[in-house]
Amino acid sequence: MSATNATDPRQEQRHTLMLRTAKVVCQSGEYVCLVRDVSAGGVGLRFLHDVPEEKRIFLELANGALYPIERTWADQGQAGYRFAAQVVLENFLSEASLFAHRPVRLRLKVPVLLTVDGHDFRAMLADISRCGAKLNVDRLLPQGAFARFDAAGLPLRFGHIRWRKDHDHGIVFQEAIPLEELARCLHTLQPCAVAPGGEVQQGEIRAA
Repeated sequence: MSATNATDPRQEQRHTLMLRTAKVVCQSGEYVCLVRDVSAGGVGLRFLHDVPEEKRIFLELANGALYPIERTWADQGQAGYRFAAQVVLENFLSEASLFAHRPVRLRLKVPVLLTVDGHDFRAMLADISRCGAKLNVDRLLPQGAFARFDAAGLPLRFGHIRWRKDHDHGIVFQEAIPLEELARCLHTLQPCAVAPGGEVQQGEIRAA
């Protein structure tokens, strides 16, 4: 199928969003996407890997706004979706938030080896973005400490402990992960394949 708009452009005005970064939330995990265009009826997305197989998913913007969507077409990493509920287009376009703009965070649970001051600590990743990650560590680590972040399937990174709350720690990477590399890593760690009926196959990672 050719890469046409998610809805008929003759019926609805479409707004091009210059490939705004967002994510989709599926049963099998969370995946980076780029918002190509949007109208009151639907949205066009571009993926940096194969389009997720699930037809009914959620689109989450960087400000946390969540939209249920249903796929209408897919072609070579691009797909069109219709909104499953009424959308206030102005809110979608403005992507207003109480917080400063920040990179899209993707929830993912994988073990991490965190090295601080020459000592190794076992941690569990809670979420990750291009610029940092949130981890749960089995002990309190000093805020501001230099850390080595090593997780199977993700690029090795160095950074600093920016904040901590109980056993949750936030690390800011010295070097951001390229968006395409992060997207492909997440796709590899979280298979998109689902069994008939939309159930995640055994061994796959469900969205948090």
